[in-house]
Amino acid sequence: MSGTTTAAAALRRRAAGAGANRWVVLVVLCVSLLLVAVDATVLHVAVPAVTEDLRPGAIELLWIVDIYPLVCASLLILFGTLGDRVGRRRVLLLGYGLFGIASGLAALAHDPQVLILARALLGVGGAMIMPATLSILRQVFPDRRERALAIGIWSAVAAVGAAVGPLLGGFLLEHFWWGSVFLVNIPLMLVSLPVGRLLLPESKGDGKGPWDVIGALLAAAGLFGVVLGVKRLGGGEPVDSVFTVAPLVIGAALLVLFVRRQRRRAYPLVDLKMFARPAFSTSVGCIVLAMLALVGLELIAAQYLQLVLGLSPLETGLRLLPLTFAAMAAGLAGARMLRRFGPRSMVCFGFCLTAGAVVLLTAMGRADNCALMVSGFVLLGFGLETTLFGAYESMLSEAPQEQAGGAAAIGETSYQLGAGIGIALLGSVMNAAYAPALETVPGVPAPASAAASHSLGEAYEVAAQLGGPAGVALRHAARDSFVHGLHVTLLVSAGLLLLGAVMALRLPRVMQCEAAEAVELPKPREVAESRVSA
Repeated sequence: MSGTTTAAAALRRRAAGAGANRWVVLVVLCVSLLLVAVDATVLHVAVPAVTEDLRPGAIELLWIVDIYPLVCASLLILFGTLGDRVGRRRVLLLGYGLFGIASGLAALAHDPQVLILARALLGVGGAMIMPATLSILRQVFPDRRERALAIGIWSAVAAVGAAVGPLLGGFLLEHFWWGSVFLVNIPLMLVSLPVGRLLLPESKGDGKGPWDVIGALLAAAGLFGVVLGVKRLGGGEPVDSVFTVAPLVIGAALLVLFVRRQRRRAYPLVDLKMFARPAFSTSVGCIVLAMLALVGLELIAAQYLQLVLGLSPLETGLRLLPLTFAAMAAGLAGARMLRRFGPRSMVCFGFCLTAGAVVLLTAMGRADNCALMVSGFVLLGFGLETTLFGAYESMLSEAPQEQAGGAAAIGETSYQLGAGIGIALLGSVMNAAYAPALETVPGVPAPASAAASHSLGEAYEVAAQLGGPAGVALRHAARDSFVHGLHVTLLVSAGLLLLGAVMALRLPRVMQCEAAEAVELPKPREVAESRVSA
């Protein structure tokens, strides 16, 4: 019996193929996530330099910015489930390689088309990396208490990456050309590839049945259409435009076909029975709702800080740092909070705290109130991260281990869809509240009022062209109308967050910590010996 147990343990260690303990594995995974999170935002500050150098058209510039998240969101399910089939570490390492190659191509791009292609390849690499990090984490930390702590660290790193991107991009642009924001990825990937191959464990699903290639392509094409349509709505495109409606309709139809196909198959690509579990489906819904309510606010807040208060881009980034630090603190404290209060109370508390922070921020006006803003952003960051931590942990723990890649991909896709829908929905609310007050500004011609109603930035341009008392009146009216629209949008967001708190009541009351046998990861010497003997 003892010999059988020892042999089984050795087999598990060899299957894992890792060369470090699980906490070192977590560090490697977090570095992977940091690179992807930074690359999602680092280009934003480089857009003016790219525009000046490559001279892209308006459509080309839109694709340069949007193609990365669009491709990444579309392929998450494909590569998440492929990792369950062929090996999650293998997909992750391929993602590393592709990410490095695409970064070099983007850095040396000499025209907009090459940069768009490179950004698309970066999206493919990101889609290979993101679900793999969570699914490997699920494998390496079978004990839910330790896994909760690991997810907290993982989510804190994601928050850091989102904030570091613009700051890193700004620093590089001050000293180098715009391609440096991509070139910095290459040495990091050159280190990550051999380190990941040595230290990360390999894991797969049960391997039953063939991989559903047609289903994977249906999911990718359907998500591409839906995300593209949602992004067009969020960008202010007409709702009745064929280029907005067609992607949404075709994408939704393909996703319906995907769901029907998965239900008929004996070995589905994604086990839809997971959604019958209240904890899993509720967690996915909470992720969507949290991002829907808040991502649009980030864009609106950036406009408020720069256009209403007159802060520079660097000052805007620094003003948003308290939100990031609070999110990091919530991620690190999340495991203890989850054990003490349970998923239901934790996610409900996070939603309510975030809603309270949003209502507090409605006190912002035309004058800069730094203390109010910092307080609101701290509560906002802590509440949002508490919500997302509890939802992600519950979703991942509820999914079977053999479906870890698919579950991680569903979580990341929900995040991306919620963000896109939030930008479209809250952007529409903002425009509806902002535009009417500019229709009857004394002394301003109707065409100028119509142009100014598109956005605050455009209103400032029109006011500068008008000059004189009419220009001053238009500028003041636009600023006041924007602040009013911000308040309305904040209240709508608070309502969505409270709806999320009600939804979270379906989550389990306590954290169920099932007995799980730990996966023993071998020391580097053991790995070398096993490879030699093999």
